[in-house]
Parts: sequence; structure tokens; C-alpha cells
Amino acid sequence: MNQSSKGIVSWLWEFASPHKGGYIASLVFATLGVACQMAPYFCVAQIVLALLRGETAISFYGFYCLIAAGFWVLRYFFHGISTTLSHQSTFAVISEVRLKLTKKLTRLPMGYLLDTPSGRMKNILVERVDSIEPTLAHVVPEMGGNILISIATIVYLFILDWRMALAALVPLPLGILCYMGMMGGYGKRFANYVSKNKLLNDTAVEYIGGIEVIKAFNQSASSYEKFTTAAKEAADSAISWMRSTLPFFSLALSVFPAVLVSVLPIGSMLYMKGSLPVETFIVSIILSLGVMGPLITTMSYSDDIGKIHTIVNEVADVLTQPDLARPTVAAEINGYDICLEDISFAYREKPVLHGINLHIPAGSVTALVGPSGGGKSTIAKLIASLWDAGSGRITIGQTDIQHIPLAQLNSMIAYVAQDNYLFNESIRENIRMGKPSASNEEVEKVARLSGCHDFIMKLEQGYETCSGSGGGHLSGGERQRITIARAMLKDAPIVILDEATAYTDPENEAVIQTAVSKLVEGKTLIVIAHRLSTITDSDNIVVIENGQVAAQGTHNKLLEASPLYKNMWEAHRSVKDSIETKVQEVLI
Repeated sequence: MNQSSKGIVSWLWEFASPHKGGYIASLVFATLGVACQMAPYFCVAQIVLALLRGETAISFYGFYCLIAAGFWVLRYFFHGISTTLSHQSTFAVISEVRLKLTKKLTRLPMGYLLDTPSGRMKNILVERVDSIEPTLAHVVPEMGGNILISIATIVYLFILDWRMALAALVPLPLGILCYMGMMGGYGKRFANYVSKNKLLNDTAVEYIGGIEVIKAFNQSASSYEKFTTAAKEAADSAISWMRSTLPFFSLALSVFPAVLVSVLPIGSMLYMKGSLPVETFIVSIILSLGVMGPLITTMSYSDDIGKIHTIVNEVADVLTQPDLARPTVAAEINGYDICLEDISFAYREKPVLHGINLHIPAGSVTALVGPSGGGKSTIAKLIASLWDAGSGRITIGQTDIQHIPLAQLNSMIAYVAQDNYLFNESIRENIRMGKPSASNEEVEKVARLSGCHDFIMKLEQGYETCSGSGGGHLSGGERQRITIARAMLKDAPIVILDEATAYTDPENEAVIQTAVSKLVEGKTLIVIAHRLSTITDSDNIVVIENGQVAAQGTHNKLLEASPLYKNMWEAHRSVKDSIETKVQEVLI
């Protein structure tokens, strides 16, 4: 895990500093609220002292009762203002942290995102960021206010009589020992709880994503061992965590309020010796009872303090991941020809590409073919700057792509993979993502050109039909055509189609090929395809084998010069002929 050099307090300050005015105001009102909570104890002390003096005026007692009641009402009034201010600031902070994380994801290499399960990232973006709320919204103002008033009350007790102040603090060391017992290893146990719940989140996402396979092979939740094991470990970690802390916490709650165990005997002894006035004795008894309330409230936040280290570290780990190194000032691009110069790349320390040299002229159609795992998609991802090459350089218009801002580069490239994602929005809005300013007419025009319009109009709500999460309401071929329409609407000068017709049937594939040929006129097109019949008219076909350029040229040239390409073509033709023969037999 990448650890930041900044501490937890520094991170929290960075998150909260834009709203420090709100937190300061919240702390002020929280302190006033706790002060109002303590004020009735002073009123009670005056009433008890008056009773000892023999005061009989009802108005005197009524006055102090009203004063106590007023302070009690003010306590909740100030507490409400404090809580409102702290939560307004905290929810703004949570929103900003989430935006920081999501923006950070757009700047990270794909390797990091692929290595991080979606369930874990969702856990950080949602649960972990939400877990910052108790610390900022409650611990900062309320714990601060309670500590300040507790200290002020203890100072006042010392002013009255230092011996009674010390007597009131006798339970404190034992309570602190209980607190230390509770916090011993707390961070480690909470981190274990978080780790096990991460695994459960990852496994749950995997389970839901694979439910079709689980059903098809007659599996169930109980027999899906990975899921049940993760669920049990998560539950055990929570139980273990609670079991180790609750005894100390319960003991501390019993010890802290037990001030009278020391105050009464010590005070009585001092009073009988004549060194302690009865008024001071009474006030000390009442205030010592009152001061423990804020201290217990302070201790109740120990749980949030124990968690915050793990919580902030997880968020900070994402924020401190190294970005793709890119400038912020727009670069000058002279055309859209693409050059790969001695490109090498390794994924998870496993070499994938070895010294790739390739020139893709602007406005040309270049096809990348070869055995699976050879590095074709990796080349496409490197050009799209989803990863940085390990060595060598890639240029567009004679400018190194590492010198081009990501926003500028993304506007130049339309990238369509076989597993492009559709959002849980209407089909119209999914297509419009290619060009947010596009009119409905533009969306429908590109849908017609990419072969989408007819099947869209057959849907219950046409273009307003929701595609479902990940496009789950559509077939694989339909999803693919929507993503192609989205890329075409973007109208980028460079188009990369990475197995873009993998899920389409022959009829729809022909429609898409026709649409693509019209929509990419004058553009630089890079196509990755296993169906070689779809790329025979390409200006240049590049055969990639074992991370190297094995051969390149036109279809006819490669049939003569590349044994690998010739074998691939013959295998493709034999499979296609076999399928066509079987279809004819069925029809006959």
C-alpha cells in the first residue's frame, strides 16, 4: 500500500480547511452548549446552600429553577446550531473528497484500476468517505467543547479548594487505564475488520456479477464457498473487535462517574477537621458530579478516533497514487499521424511488448491482428494513454503523448472496446455522452448511421428506454452498437475499435462496418479484430505476435509474406465455411 508522508491530522486539515469557518463556529456553539449544560449544577449548588441557610422565600428557589431550566433549553439550542454548522461543513467535505477521488481515478493508469477490485473501490468511495463524518461533524466540535468546559470546571474546583479538586479526579487515572486497555491494538483490530469487509464487498460484487453462471451450474449462496467464507470472516472480525473493547469500555463508564467514592469521605474528613467550609464542600460535590458528564461524552468518541487512522489512510492511499504524468497546458498538434518508437511495456512485471516500432499515417485504416495475448489491445491502450509505456515514446502529430494534457488527448481519440460500459440512463443519454451538447436530432442521426435506430424504436420507450446498469437490459450486440454510436458522435479525429464487433451477428456486423466506413472518412482508424474478413480492405495490417511486430502490409501482401497471417486467414475461412455449411444444412 502506498503510504503518504502526511499524517492523519494533516489529511483531515486538508479536507476540512476550506470550511474551517464553519467548524470554528460549530466549536464555539458546542462550547456554549456544554457550558449551558454545566450551569444548572451551579444553580443546584446555590439552592442547596440556601436550604442550609434556612432560606424560605419561594421566589428565590423559583428564580434559580427558572435559570437552570433556561440554561437547559439553551444547551439544546446551541447544540442544534453547532450540529447544523458542523454537518453542513462535513457533508460539503465528503462531497469534495469524493470528487477528488473520482477525478483522481481519471488520472491513474489502468494497471492500478485493474488491480483494484471494483467492490474495494466502491467501499472507499462510499463507506470509507462516509466514515469521516463522525470525526469531523461530532468529534471536532463536541469533543472540543466538552474538553474545554471540563478543564474550565476542574480549574474552578482547584480555585475553590485544591484538595477537593484532587479528590474529584481520583477516578480519572483508573478510567484512563480502562480507556488505554480499550484502545490497545484498536487500530489493528479495526484494520482487520475493514480488510475482511473489503473482501466481502469484492466477493459480493463478483457473486452478483456471476449470478448467471452460478444459477446455470446449480450453485447457491451457501455452496459458493468463496462468498460464504468471506461473509463468515467479516462477521468474526466484527465480533472479535467488539469483544476485545466492550469490557474496558463498560468498566470505564462505571469508573468515571464514581467521584463520590472519593469526594464524600475526603470532604467529610476535611469538614470535620474544620479546614473545609460547608459551602465549598457542597459546591465541590455537585460540580464533581457534573464534570464527569462532559468527560464521559469525550470518551465516547474514542471509537471514532480509533477508526479514523485506517479510514483516512485508505482514502489517502488512492489520492497519493502516482498520476499519469501529463502537462496542463494544451500542446500544439501537427496532424494526427501516430508513431510508436521502440515501445516496451510490462504488466504486473510481466513483459507484454518488446520494442514496438509502428507508423500509422493520418487518415489511414490500420488493423492489428494476431494470436490472443500478443499485445494488440495493449498497443491500443497505450495510444489512448490508458497506460504509460515502460520505455520508448508514442507521438501524435509529432508530439509525444506524454506532453499532451489528458483532456486534450481524450478529445482527440474515440476508443471503443468490446466491453464498453453503458450507464443506468436512457439510451439517448448513453449515446449523447459522446457529445454532451448534441441535439436529439444529432443523436438519432448517428444512431441510424451505426445501425441502432431500428432496434431502439422497437423498444417500449424508444430512445428513452433505460439501458440498465452496465447495459443489462440490452443484448451484447445492442450494447456494442450503442457504444459505437457514442464514439461516432464524439467525432474525434482518431478512432480506436478494439474488438468492437465482437458481440454482433454477421448481419449487424455488416451494417456496422458500412457505418464505420462512412463515419471515419478522413480520420485515423485503428481496428483490432479476430474476424479477419472485416479488415481485409485496411491500408495496413499489422501482425502482432508475442509482443512484437511480426509482419505488416496489405491483406494480399501478408498472405504471401507472412506464414502466421496466412494460417490465421485459412483458419478463419475454414471456420466461416463450416458455419455457413451447417446453417445451410439446417435450412434444408
